[in-house]
Amino acid sequence: MTPTQTIAQTTATSQTAQYQGISRKRLWTGRILTGLCSAFMIMDGVMKLFKPAFVVQANAQLGYPESTLVGIGVALLVSTVLYLVPRTSVLGVVLLTAYLGGAVATGVRVLAPAFNIVFPVAFACLLWAGLGMRDARIGQLLLFAEER
Repeated sequence: MTPTQTIAQTTATSQTAQYQGISRKRLWTGRILTGLCSAFMIMDGVMKLFKPAFVVQANAQLGYPESTLVGIGVALLVSTVLYLVPRTSVLGVVLLTAYLGGAVATGVRVLAPAFNIVFPVAFACLLWAGLGMRDARIGQLLLFAEER
């Protein structure tokens, strides 16, 4: 067996383990949840790159100068792309959770309304739920294991 065949077999085995034991409904629910969450994150990241006036103003109210928006937007977009790629989805969801943790910390620091603090936490839960529903290994960790 050549090294290329070994890598291909390992990749196929890993992908089989990822989807093994997941019903079609659960898989598609996870994909839809992932897609909706990712669309929101991509929109947020792109808005930070293009810097419309209301985004600059909102971030200034949170204490972030305009010069930080591009870096924040790039970090968000890279993390979201990592979340969407099956091989790097766990790294992506961890980075997105950290990003949303920063949103919580910012909300607490500026004494924002409760919704602005709870929303990022709920959104992080949705990100993890989407991944857990489409990846059996993460689903088992999150108690989404299906009965056989």
